[in-house]
Amino acid sequence: MVKIHPTAIVEDGAILGADVEIGPYSIIGPKVTLGDGVKVHGHVVIDGNTTIGEKGTVHPFAAVGQPPQDLKYGGEDTKLIIGKEVIIREHATMHPGTAVGRGQTVIGDNCMFMAGTHVAHDCIVGDNVIFANCATIGGHVIINDFVFLGGLAAVHQFSRVGAFAFVGAMALLDRDLIPYGSCVGNRASLSGLNIVGMKRRKMPRDAIHKVRSAYRLLFAQEGTFQERIDDVAELFAGSEEVMRIVKFIRSGSTRSICLPKQGR
Repeated sequence: MVKIHPTAIVEDGAILGADVEIGPYSIIGPKVTLGDGVKVHGHVVIDGNTTIGEKGTVHPFAAVGQPPQDLKYGGEDTKLIIGKEVIIREHATMHPGTAVGRGQTVIGDNCMFMAGTHVAHDCIVGDNVIFANCATIGGHVIINDFVFLGGLAAVHQFSRVGAFAFVGAMALLDRDLIPYGSCVGNRASLSGLNIVGMKRRKMPRDAIHKVRSAYRLLFAQEGTFQERIDDVAELFAGSEEVMRIVKFIRSGSTRSICLPKQGR
C-alpha cells in the first residue's frame, strides 16, 4: 500500500509503485517514476523525468532530478535513471542529462551516495558504487562498477574511473584512473592498486598477483607507454582482470591516464 504524508505533494502524472512511502513536505514531480518499495523521507524534492528503481531510499533534503547546472541546458526533456536499492543520503544532488550530452544520467544498482554528494549531468555510474560524504563528479564522467570515492573527492568532467578503483579522500582527479587503481592528492596521482578492495570482493590470490605484476610492468621506466601496454596485453592475455586494464587504456578518452607521481 502506498503511504503519502498529508503534507507531501505528488503532482499529477507521477507513477508510484507498490508500497512506496513519501514523507512530510516532500515534492514529487509529474514525470517521476518511483519503483516498488521506494521510501522518500521528509523534505525531499524529486523532479524532472526521473526514475528510481525498486527499494531505493532518499533521505531528507536531497534534490534529485533538478535541472542540470549547465548553461547550455535549455529545458529539454532529458532523463535521470537510478537503479534498484540505491541509498541517497541527506543533501545529495543528482541531475539529468543534457541534449548536447548523452541525454540522460544513469546510476546503477546497489549504490550508496552519502551526505552532500553530487552527480552531475550526463554521467554514468555503475553498480555497487559508494560516494563518501561530499564526493562530487562533474558532467560526462563515467564511474565503473565497485568504485569507491573518498570523502570530499572530486572527479573532473569527462574523466573515467575504472572498475574496483579507489579515489582517496580530498583527491582531485582530472585524468582517467585505471581499473583496480588507487589515487590520492590534488592533482591526483596513481598511488598503487586498490588491494584492499580487491580482497574485499574476494578476488582470487592468483588474479591479484597477476594484476600486481602487470601494474609493475605497465608503469616501469623502460620503453614507451604504448610498448608496455602491448607487452602487458601479450603476457597476460589469459587474465580477465589484467585485460580489463588494457581495454580501459586502449578505449581512450579526452583525458590522459592518471600516472604514478615521479619518484614514488
